[in-house]
Amino acid sequence: MKIAINTRLLLKDRLDGIGWFTYESLKRITQEHPEHQFQFIFDRPYAEEFIFSENIEPIVIGPPTRHPILYYLYFEWRLPALLKKIQPDLFLSTDGYLSLRNPYPSLAVIHDINFHHFPQDLPWAYNKYYNYYFPRFAQKAKRIATVSNYSKEDIAKAYNIPLSKIDVVYNGVNERYTPTSPTQQTQTRQKYTNGKPYFLFVGTLLARKNIARLLEGFDHFKEQQESDVQLLIVGNKKWWTDKMEQAFQAMKHPSSVQFLSYIQPADLQNIMGAALAKTFVPIFEGFGIPIVEAMQCELPVLTSDASATKEIAQDACLLVDPYDTEAIAAGMSRLHNEPQLRHQLIEKGKKRVQDFSWDLTAKRLWNSIEKTIHTK
Repeated sequence: MKIAINTRLLLKDRLDGIGWFTYESLKRITQEHPEHQFQFIFDRPYAEEFIFSENIEPIVIGPPTRHPILYYLYFEWRLPALLKKIQPDLFLSTDGYLSLRNPYPSLAVIHDINFHHFPQDLPWAYNKYYNYYFPRFAQKAKRIATVSNYSKEDIAKAYNIPLSKIDVVYNGVNERYTPTSPTQQTQTRQKYTNGKPYFLFVGTLLARKNIARLLEGFDHFKEQQESDVQLLIVGNKKWWTDKMEQAFQAMKHPSSVQFLSYIQPADLQNIMGAALAKTFVPIFEGFGIPIVEAMQCELPVLTSDASATKEIAQDACLLVDPYDTEAIAAGMSRLHNEPQLRHQLIEKGKKRVQDFSWDLTAKRLWNSIEKTIHTK
């Protein structure tokens, strides 16, 4: 069997959430199925570390996909021409982008459709591209994989796709996230918060991540508690909004908030391991990778009872209404004041995180590949 794969997000030292999904699942699939041939299609020079086995043929075609105009040229012109030469049994796209001109069966991994619900979060050209092409990609795909039951139902409803056409392939969790020692926790707190305990947010500072209400909720918590607890926010401010800035400027305790734009992976593990709890209360998520990363670090989590986070958390996290800043503050108070609750959540998280391994991800994705190829 010949499987052509869009691997444009395998970027050395620049793997994001979808990049890690691509890396971890394809590494296992290609090594576990030496009887099949895989064409990895890159949009720029690739790193040898991404050629996981001898049954992979790397192919580079341009232009590098850095803008919606280049997306169009790449996926509607360069890619179909290449696929015509390869004549694969299947085209797999782990980031959901397909070619409407590709005549071969396609499996699209559409992680979520946040752009459908929050178009205002994106620059104009990206908004137009995603909301024009992704409904068509969903119709074009022979099958779709996605990362949660919530996203499955969301895609089916938004794009009028039969639920039977969509498979759930949960994300795994990066193995580098592990608990840290008490000594390391003390050193990390000393480095980042002058030894004070802290709540932690890690992620892109998009509006749907609910940063403004997180800040407001933390300020209410500080008003209600005599505590030296800090809020540590790790994330690039590229998408920082006026609403976030207004919420920060209105705080009575702004000095208790620390911002870190970028942290090396090893340092991030230490920061997570030393936190009092992770506070991740987005309005919308297709999965919620920060939740399972925290579980693997044996960290209690405060998260939203909305979208996919409720599904991923189950009873292993403290759930709150993300639109209610007082509820967010009350959740922080409980995690601060109730060590027994923190212990219970950690123990439940240790069990729940076992449902999210990259081995399971690869197995589920392979099952979806086989369905796509063998279903008439």
